[in-house]
Amino acid sequence: MGLLGKLAVAALAVGAAGAAAFWLLTIPQSLSAAQAAALGTGDARRGERIFHAGGCSSCHARPKAAGSAQLELVGGRELKTPFGIFVPPNISSDPTDGIGAWSLEDFANAMLRGVSPEGRHFYPAFPYPSYARMKPADVADLFAYMKTLPAVAGKAPDNKLGFPFNIRRGLGLWKLLYLSDQPVIALAADAPEKVRLGRYLVEGPGHCGECHTPRDFAGGTKSGQWLAGAPAAEGSGIVPNITSGEGGIGSWSETDVAYYLETGFTPDFDSVGGAMVDVQKNMAQLSADDRAAIAAYLKAVPPRPNGYPAKAKASVGGS
Repeated sequence: MGLLGKLAVAALAVGAAGAAAFWLLTIPQSLSAAQAAALGTGDARRGERIFHAGGCSSCHARPKAAGSAQLELVGGRELKTPFGIFVPPNISSDPTDGIGAWSLEDFANAMLRGVSPEGRHFYPAFPYPSYARMKPADVADLFAYMKTLPAVAGKAPDNKLGFPFNIRRGLGLWKLLYLSDQPVIALAADAPEKVRLGRYLVEGPGHCGECHTPRDFAGGTKSGQWLAGAPAAEGSGIVPNITSGEGGIGSWSETDVAYYLETGFTPDFDSVGGAMVDVQKNMAQLSADDRAAIAAYLKAVPPRPNGYPAKAKASVGGS
């Protein structure tokens, strides 16, 4: 065999090895049998709290839905991002078009691992990088509650993604970099339980960092700029800095933060606006203790410089 032939064989071998490595590294990782068994059965009454903390209706209800229609989780809203257009699916209890035929294990794999019942990666426009920090029992409670909500027929449109973002398998590499069940902010061993609860609600089901943290070129959140504000994922507008520093909510007291979450009014007599309107409505459904815990955690987050361009302005009120 000549030199060119040997080089060709070597190139094929390297390519085959690379393809095999890619295939192995990107295999969707589901819960183990022991982890699935530990989920329990779930309690719908407790699950309602997690539903509001997670703001499920904000993405999965019809646009401008109000009242009881907010519990019709038919999906269909469009999220326009630099990677393409993502469309939240129907997650109602409809067995054909929604998730009514899912098992608890299916649901937990989606929430904690970003894996579908068919064993495919979900795109992280579904904020499972945050949900991965949730307690399995809370996932089971949420599923129990969602099964009590109306079954609504109708499939949402497909995502509109170009190459290479339409290759789901590559998300396995993305998960290796960005998917973790560990807290973002380390707390002192003697941190108050209220702050620990707030960390769980914000970093887990509340998934606040998904919008309030800037992202890198691959779309992963920059943990070093946690909650420092970011350009809106839709490409228009700014999501504000909510750390405890000067650029964020440093002048707010814990009481101010909790009151804002309950009523939508800021200490400056401004009112909630934009996408935060739906979030605040969800927060108002939580208990006063939960809102106080969120406030305590946000005031404990280290101050960060704004994560958006200096010329841009953001407000937690009307803009």
